[in-house]
Amino acid sequence: MVTSYVCFDLETTGLSPEKDEIIEIGAVKVVEGKVVGRFSRFIKPDEPISSLVEGLTGISNAMVADAGPTDRIIYDFLEFCEEYPVIGHNLMFDYRFTWRYAKKYYMDFNKEGLDTLKIARTVLADLPSKSLGNLCEYYGIVNASAHRAYHDALATAKLYQTLKHYFSEEYAELFEAAPLQWRQKKVQPATKRQKEYLMELRKYHKIEINSNLETLTRSEASRLIDKIMLQYGRMEYRRRR
Repeated sequence: MVTSYVCFDLETTGLSPEKDEIIEIGAVKVVEGKVVGRFSRFIKPDEPISSLVEGLTGISNAMVADAGPTDRIIYDFLEFCEEYPVIGHNLMFDYRFTWRYAKKYYMDFNKEGLDTLKIARTVLADLPSKSLGNLCEYYGIVNASAHRAYHDALATAKLYQTLKHYFSEEYAELFEAAPLQWRQKKVQPATKRQKEYLMELRKYHKIEINSNLETLTRSEASRLIDKIMLQYGRMEYRRRR
């Protein structure tokens, strides 16, 4: 049974670990049931935070403007985790993002862990919703600031302790850490049409594109096209005579 662990949560700009970015990491370190460490850091994304994400998380572009180097923040978080298993609510969502960022900066994030959502789906099968918010309400756990990484991580740690108290004897196997496995999707290079279209946009709008078109991935090219069209507009084609 896991009694020492790091419980963590992320806030991100979207749902895709391949396309979207981390903007906040929050975590608590628990040893034998007691909180012994806390981690809370912003990460400045490459793309501005949208009004939709700001509305959901309360995190603005101004709040992340002075965040330190991303690689250093990821390194510090991995150091914070040490060799402890990790816990999260819908854990694989956060694990995928962290794994990809670690890989990007030549680090490893290969952990054992367990998921409070998975536990709740088994032991509270009749509960209509197993979201973190509903489970906290069900058990009277106060989350001072939902959808902020540190507070969600702390609430998840409290939820894990509560579930363990009530169900660990009957469902002991659910409270054992297991290796977390995920493989990043194969990176696909930008298509010929995407690169041609970027060249057309550059010529049409008379702008410079700082990215190397030959090394862009398909998703990066798509984001760059969207960014140019949002900033400068679409190309207007004239009908040929």
